[in-house]
Amino acid sequence: SDGQFSMLGWLDDVARSIKRLREEGSQRIWLVGSTTGGSLAIMAAARDPEIRGVAVMAPRADFDDWATDPRRFLQHCRDVGVIDNDDYPESVSKWSGELRQHRAIDSIKSIGERPLLIIHGTNDRQVPSNDAQQLADLHPAPELRLIDGADHRIRHDPRAVAVLMGWLERQAGESLDEP
Repeated sequence: SDGQFSMLGWLDDVARSIKRLREEGSQRIWLVGSTTGGSLAIMAAARDPEIRGVAVMAPRADFDDWATDPRRFLQHCRDVGVIDNDDYPESVSKWSGELRQHRAIDSIKSIGERPLLIIHGTNDRQVPSNDAQQLADLHPAPELRLIDGADHRIRHDPRAVAVLMGWLERQAGESLDEP
């Protein structure tokens, strides 16, 4: 993408990264993402049936709250530096429409039986742990781990990192037994 905040652009970035990994010989690809990146990982795995599994931390189920007042959210994006081009987006309506169109909650069922780990902090004030529960409820066999007292910066919490690393190690061992 051009580096600006765009759901579709970021999804395309993930797809291009996966393609590049495959071109370089990687065959067993797992996606890991945190916050918006976690939501993107779920959406990308839903689009690509060859992704082996997904692990996410503090993912949003949807971005509807961001799309409610797109001009205000656009200004926030400019303020925090995820949009630094004054001419972007060309259409605020189209840009905010992407927020409603691309949602992890709509994609999660397409992951099917592939392994899914969702880690969320119980003190996350930016994305309620209910989002994690909503996503887990739509997957046939999720592993949902709520980290007591952790906030939205859960990727910095050693307990969450330990859960993630342990899960990835177990998945790696199990996937060696598969073709």
